[in-house]
Amino acid sequence: MNLGSILRAFDTVAAVRDAARRLKAPAPSEPSPGTTLTPADPLHSPIEARLTGVVVAALKEAFDRDRVRLDLERAQLDEQRRRAEAALRAELRRQAVDREVGRLRLIAGTALVGWIATVAFVMTRLASMSKGARAASAVGWLLLLAALALAFIGQGRIDDGAGGLAPATGDRRAGDAALGLLIAGLACAGMALLF
Repeated sequence: MNLGSILRAFDTVAAVRDAARRLKAPAPSEPSPGTTLTPADPLHSPIEARLTGVVVAALKEAFDRDRVRLDLERAQLDEQRRRAEAALRAELRRQAVDREVGRLRLIAGTALVGWIATVAFVMTRLASMSKGARAASAVGWLLLLAALALAFIGQGRIDDGAGGLAPATGDRRAGDAALGLLIAGLACAGMALLF
């Protein structure tokens, strides 16, 4: 109930009170020459006292209803805010999972391409390679294959734990280890080219 409704209710009660006063009061007659007119005391009239009590009770009820409505609206807004925050946290976790999966796929793709490139290089120059270059190529292959395997394992763990929507610390470590093995494998392959 807003202030306009309360004021209209108050005006209605005042109009009813005035109508009751007019009905109760006798028709005005000419005062006798020796009498003086005194205004009636509105607080001592029983009808007016009851009407005042009704108005006060109506106003109190209206304010109580407004308070309850505002409390309900405040609770609904708090619940909506909590839902929005939970949705935001879920979206941030989903984005973190997507980034980690993308990183692991990039590492796996790079390891696979690096391994294929080193195999192709060794196959074309196997006869002219020294033993050190062959050993560096073999170590590079193993490191690149290990990086590829760790990237696939990390992706599998993330897929298994996607219900929680957050990459576990172990999955992140697997990605970091895969990245380290990828760099070491590419370094070994590069050294094989230099020998």
